[in-house]
Amino acid sequence: MDQETEAARYRAACEKSFWRAVFAAELEYVLRYLHPQDAILSVGCGPATIEGALLDRGFSVVGLDVSAQALEGAPDGLRTVAARAEEMPFAAGSFDVVISIVSLQFIEDYQTAIAKIARVLRPDGRVIVMLLNPSSHFFKTKQAEPDSYVRKIRHTNLALLEREMAGHFALEGEYFLGIEGHEIFASRDPATAALYVLRGTRGGTFACTR
Repeated sequence: MDQETEAARYRAACEKSFWRAVFAAELEYVLRYLHPQDAILSVGCGPATIEGALLDRGFSVVGLDVSAQALEGAPDGLRTVAARAEEMPFAAGSFDVVISIVSLQFIEDYQTAIAKIARVLRPDGRVIVMLLNPSSHFFKTKQAEPDSYVRKIRHTNLALLEREMAGHFALEGEYFLGIEGHEIFASRDPATAALYVLRGTRGGTFACTR
């Protein structure tokens, strides 16, 4: 499947009611940790559904994705940049917050990507990284589907990812977003929570949890 076809297929999937509900839950989570004047970078934004919602709420948002085809589906008015996360073309200290919504695990050189994220954040800048939880029913179900995007995941060891991030940020983490079939519910149970979220700050006082 070529990149253009794959991007169109992903955009179509994003319009389904289930995924719209997932995006709404992820957006609600992110909003809890934002300040009105935050300048936000989203790494691996794809068609930028959540980023468009942040833009609508008055935030300054830039969406970064390696796929120019995916970015073609981004909302009008959103600034987008097609580039690898390992080579993001922003000056040091450009953003207050970097978010990564289920994208870091798909980046080959996640170590460099994390270092770049830290670099583009201002002093005391914040990061919110949502990771797929390999222990969850959702992950296992999706991995069994031959055409699922989850089969393209490169990194499933959450401890290694968290350890790398802890070299740049003071962290805290939690499981989030229970998914069973098409049911979405609150959960911090590793068996049912589809995501593990790492929140960090440069020079902050969060405690690493793993």
